[in-house]
Order: sequence, then structure tokens, then C-alpha cells
Amino acid sequence: MILLIVKVKSPLSEEELLRRAKEREPQFKAFPGLVQKYYVKRGEGLYSGIYIWESMGALQAYKESDLAKSIPKAYEMSEPPEIEVMDLLFQLRD
Repeated sequence: MILLIVKVKSPLSEEELLRRAKEREPQFKAFPGLVQKYYVKRGEGLYSGIYIWESMGALQAYKESDLAKSIPKAYEMSEPPEIEVMDLLFQLRD
């Protein structure tokens, strides 16, 4: 499995950002190969999406999708997100 962390800065209030994230939730739930996604707050105006993908192929398909490309506009980002990709070696719990 593959771990993807997308770190974003957004001028939106937390309430507005969460509203927009909830609107987009069905699209993420339907995306093939996405095992889980966590939405986290790192500080004022700093958020991350933490994704668990079945495979690198699923992640690549996502990166090329309109859904991935829509993130900057959806959250009114003024600069590109920071992106980290890692291989998951094992998980503690099933």
C-alpha cells in the first residue's frame, strides 16, 4: 500500500473548508483504489489530506484525475501543496 500526504495552506475558515470537504466526500469514496483518507489540521490555515492507496497505480490514476487537479481551486490555495509519497511496510491493526 502507498501513503500520500498532501499539505495545503488555505485562507478559508475551518468551517468553510470542512463544508467543502464534506461536499467532495462522495467523489473520494467512489475513487478506485482509495482505501482511506484522513483530513487533519496542522495549525491555523494549515491542513493535510492523508491518503492510503491500494497501489502506486491507483495513486497515479488519482494524480492524473480531475478530482486531484481540483484541490487547489476547491480550497482557494494560493501556492502549490507539499506532497509526500511513502510505501507502507505494515500496519499495526487490521
